Amino acid sequence: MYAVAKKILILGGGYGGMMTAVTLQKKLHYNEAEVTLVNENSYHYFTTELHMPAAGTAHHDRFRVPISSLLNEKKIRFLQGRVTAIDVSAQQVELAEGDKLDYDYLVIALGSAPETFGIPGLGEYAFGIRNINTVRMIRQHIEYMFAKFANDHRPELLTIVVGGAGFTGIEFVGELADRVPELCREYDVDRNLVKIYVVEAAPQALPGFDPELVEYAVRVLENKGVTFLINTPIKECTPEGVILGDGQEIKAGTVVWTGGVRGNPVVENSGIETMRGRVKVDEYLRAPGLENVFVIGDCSLVFNEEGRPYPPTAQMATQQGKALGANLVALLRGGSMTPFRYIHRGTVASLGKGEGIGMVGRRKLFGGQAAFMKKIVDNRALYLIGGLPLVLKKGKF
Repeated sequence: MYAVAKKILILGGGYGGMMTAVTLQKKLHYNEAEVTLVNENSYHYFTTELHMPAAGTAHHDRFRVPISSLLNEKKIRFLQGRVTAIDVSAQQVELAEGDKLDYDYLVIALGSAPETFGIPGLGEYAFGIRNINTVRMIRQHIEYMFAKFANDHRPELLTIVVGGAGFTGIEFVGELADRVPELCREYDVDRNLVKIYVVEAAPQALPGFDPELVEYAVRVLENKGVTFLINTPIKECTPEGVILGDGQEIKAGTVVWTGGVRGNPVVENSGIETMRGRVKVDEYLRAPGLENVFVIGDCSLVFNEEGRPYPPTAQMATQQGKALGANLVALLRGGSMTPFRYIHRGTVASLGKGEGIGMVGRRKLFGGQAAFMKKIVDNRALYLIGGLPLVLKKGKF
């Protein structure tokens, strides 16, 4: 009799889930395992690039690719659906569409949810740079505010508040500052009437980043018309704007929150032990006490040698997916797994067209040099998931 093929179920088609699937696709023989990838959308999108379509400096279609075009359907089955529940005791996953999927090995790569830190009104009145749909809404809303100003000359319609000066917030305002002159020309608005505020509760922008690079980034963005309010928490978000910790109110037509993420709530509700929605995984990326459940990407919590958690990045998720794919193949073939080791290859942030900052090894990158390195980093991410064809189709040159 033939042995029944093991079922590998991958939840989520982001960087971690896609990299796991692509690695399995390369290494598995036909019919060696029954692999299913579940994702809510029919496409994979490039999370690290969403600040551009959010600001309107590029079309959102440039930053997504059909999942079916990345997978060999003879090796990986793709199922579009939204995961609503995980039952680890029954080894079963439930989808909103009513399907129930069994597994022998489960890979949880469901991404993150916004972390509002309990600030009232953020969930109701602030936009988030979360996915293709949310960035479309941000772009359209900002354009509507400019159009509305022609008839209703309230200055707050042209005021934009960005909560959080981390990488997402900084990259978004860099693109937004580049887009504003174009919007002003299109809607006949005086550029001096447009206000962009970045509000950050920490003592500096880009918390934890090299101070010299941070200083450069702030200077570049201030020269583009951005105002920074550092060491200033948001106390409340209202339909009219935001109220700061000192009681000051900024009236704004648009508030965008980029101040943090937590793990997907589906994971929190699954009974798996979590910290702010994220799972502290072992050296093989397994959930506590579960030999056949692996957690990667924004849902996972990996600590460095100093005992501090690594930030959830695309770089981390991609490395996890590649390592996990190889380990799953080893398990299927009766071998032993290799512990995961994260290799930090540097960090680069865009500050708009032709501008950026970065740290690669001990080398600091500024301006055009950093912007060029950002293109290389983004193209490499495309190559890992879709090879040269995807780089040629979606890459930056």
